[in-house]
Amino acid sequence: MAIKGRVHKYGDDINTDVIFPGRYTYKNLSEEEMASHAMEDLDPDFSRKVKKGDIIFAGKNFGMGSSREQAVLALKYAGISAIVAKSFARIYYRNAINSGLPAIEAPEAVDAVEEGDEVEIDLQNGVIRTPKGEFKFPPFPPKVREILDAGGLIPYIKSRI
Repeated sequence: MAIKGRVHKYGDDINTDVIFPGRYTYKNLSEEEMASHAMEDLDPDFSRKVKKGDIIFAGKNFGMGSSREQAVLALKYAGISAIVAKSFARIYYRNAINSGLPAIEAPEAVDAVEEGDEVEIDLQNGVIRTPKGEFKFPPFPPKVREILDAGGLIPYIKSRI
């Protein structure tokens, strides 16, 4: 499976409260409403400029903070197809995989890309192709690939019943 998209680039320690502002956490929002608030406290134009298939590249500790799943879902509903970071907060990483959103640690690739670059991620072979070259990352284990391919943990489990 290959993912192609345009880069949105951010720095270190992006926390869940700027990915999906806490003031919306306990509101019953539709997928479209959640998407409209993605990254609004960090990048107020994000929801207007993001396109389906785009990819976030970020520094270290992406997704630090609270464990709320809306911080993953808002990006997924906005059209983000993967997140590549130097490192992830552990619970954010797990929430991303469980929601069917690939979370890839590839520090060299993050350093190589610029905002707006077009990139391709080959999940099967663990390669990110950028305008500045190719960067390897460890491919996901087979079970994780099955969860991602199913669209998340719940669809994966339902397909096994």
